[in-house]
Amino acid sequence: MVAKLTDVAKLAGVSPTTVSRVINKKGYLSGKTISRVEEAMRELGYKPNNLARSLQGKSAQLIGLIFPNISHIFYAELIDKLEHELFKQGYKTIICNSEHNSAKEREYLEMLEANQVDGIISGSHNLGIEDYNRVTAPIISFDRNLSPDIPVVSSDNYAGGVLAAETLVKSGAGQIIMITGNDNSNSPTGLRHAGFASVLPDAPIINVSSDFSPVRKEMEIKQILTQTKPDAIFASDDLTAILVMKVAQELGIAIPQELKIIGYDGTYFVENYYPQLATVKQPLKDIACLSVDLLLKRIAGQEVKATGYFLPVSLLPGKSV
Repeated sequence: MVAKLTDVAKLAGVSPTTVSRVINKKGYLSGKTISRVEEAMRELGYKPNNLARSLQGKSAQLIGLIFPNISHIFYAELIDKLEHELFKQGYKTIICNSEHNSAKEREYLEMLEANQVDGIISGSHNLGIEDYNRVTAPIISFDRNLSPDIPVVSSDNYAGGVLAAETLVKSGAGQIIMITGNDNSNSPTGLRHAGFASVLPDAPIINVSSDFSPVRKEMEIKQILTQTKPDAIFASDDLTAILVMKVAQELGIAIPQELKIIGYDGTYFVENYYPQLATVKQPLKDIACLSVDLLLKRIAGQEVKATGYFLPVSLLPGKSV
């Protein structure tokens, strides 16, 4: 059952008028009262129906997009394609940049619910299952398992890891390593790692944290190249692969004669500005179209299986292998 304003008032021990004043930030209220009301709202999962009231029951025609880093070239291109597809279907978008911050993600989620968006596409992954299960709007996830009830759309990350490893093996490389970012078994990077390891179980997997600055990453990569001395590297994302190319060139290491490199993502930016990089290409347009299609079906009340929808990847050969 959806919580009402009067339920919040009862739990907080205040009047409905006081709850309304807290929601609308009107009049003077003590910090203690505000905290009690906000805690009661969180406990009950109550969302102020601000936009819905103003629209007098009409659909907001709004979709919320929550992503961890909208300045990252991959997410920027995916968001662009999602916005384009949604606009064609008559929907506007609210873009939320969670920055890998769970508190910020929670506030954005609450804001989207309060403004009664028609649906949400989330590529973020900081919150627990309960947070997303409280949301009444239909949700589609990109690349992450947010909840057992939420469909996940992604490229086939495991197959991408297999493809990268097999390509490097066929190239004749013998000292092959993988450089990963923040890695866990359920993450896209973790699945790429697993696919790679299925072909090369003894190959070193070296972590270079996604939280490192480009300068720190360059230092780490330089150490890897000078100490480990690989003749082939699979980087779990294109930006890391580009840094590997940069450092290798500075060290006088010839690509691909002395070092072969494969990245992962294959964005428009990389394909056009770094065509020399071999990379596993994610089908961004297909991902966006499928995500929007599934979301609109859920909005329309049609049955959509809460499962994984994995789209095939391909290899952009470049000149680095």
